Amino acid sequence: MSLAETATAHNYQPLPVVLASGQGAWVTDVDGNRYLDCLAGYSALNFGHGHPRLTAAAQEQLARLTLTSRAFHNDRLGPFCRDLAELAGMDLVLPMNTGAEAVETAIKVARKWGYERKGVAPDRATVIVADGNFHGRTTTIVSFSSDPVARDGFGPFTPGFRTVPYGDGAALEAAVDENTVAVLLEPIQGEAGVRIPPPGYLQAVRDVCTRENVLFIADEIQSGLGRTGTTFACDAEGVTPDIYVLGKALGGGIVPVSAVVSRHDVLDVIRPGSHGSTFGGNPLAAAVGHAVVELLRSGEYQARAAEFGARLRTRLEDLVGHGAVAVRSRGLWAGIDLDPTLMTGRQACMRLLDRGILAKDTHGSTIRLAPPLVIEPSQLDWLCDQLGEALTRPAD
Repeated sequence: MSLAETATAHNYQPLPVVLASGQGAWVTDVDGNRYLDCLAGYSALNFGHGHPRLTAAAQEQLARLTLTSRAFHNDRLGPFCRDLAELAGMDLVLPMNTGAEAVETAIKVARKWGYERKGVAPDRATVIVADGNFHGRTTTIVSFSSDPVARDGFGPFTPGFRTVPYGDGAALEAAVDENTVAVLLEPIQGEAGVRIPPPGYLQAVRDVCTRENVLFIADEIQSGLGRTGTTFACDAEGVTPDIYVLGKALGGGIVPVSAVVSRHDVLDVIRPGSHGSTFGGNPLAAAVGHAVVELLRSGEYQARAAEFGARLRTRLEDLVGHGAVAVRSRGLWAGIDLDPTLMTGRQACMRLLDRGILAKDTHGSTIRLAPPLVIEPSQLDWLCDQLGEALTRPAD
């Protein structure tokens, strides 16, 4: 049993490996064994471990200034927010730290907007969410989770949320009423097993929100910033939400950085004292976040995810009928449903671990793959070879 298991609360059930270093798509454990990282910190490491431009930005800033609090301006925050807003086609950025914190912020913004701009009666605002969602684990967020593991034992729950089936535009439209201030959705549901909605769904959400004067909040914490082959997953349908919620890859796998990105007419409802964060927008986070935005400007990483993602999908589809029963993917992000009579997702990940692959299971017999966007085609092929053998060969 590792020291981490004996000295930390057991809110995770990690695979039995203790990592010590990483570079690119590879990590090395304390015994010198190398593994291809196909989880990438749940997409926080889109640009791999130790990306030279990101680590250089962090090291340079570490020597200059790391924290001022928002009581003062710092010279890194303005350029970061300006360029992130431009990347998203928006006006303003409200910087925070973790993804869950950004989701909480977006909910607060939507409620305030509803009362001040839409005229919803005090304390009556509702937000529509989708079944199977994962937006974090704060008390408010688990209030509208459909996952009993995340929810049970943490009540009483926060009111003001209405759940509809994911991918069902008609059900969403029927749920809207005069108190609805926002629709909060993942364009692709990651924790649910990379669930991709039917074509036209995001456009239908956009149309309903526009027609009913409701904010469309896109939680792109996992799906955004290049992972799906476009800058944002919403780009696949040419849809622009009212609010982007970003995190994970925005910190380059170095520091926690998240953000709510929107227009003036939405974020201007937040005024001094109504929301804040001691560490949100700190100089170190802003320097790293700005470097991430710079990496995405050229489109190189989005293109890699699109091109190599097509290769990954082709290889994974060959496994259907050979241990896998279904594959869902977009860019370099895939969910593979396994034949539950053969093994669980956890067992498959243990087999992959023995073969030098790090992956993560979810919901029983599903595994997820999210390799860093810096992965090479030969490494993708090796990954698929190892996965095929793990699913079809008898256990050692």
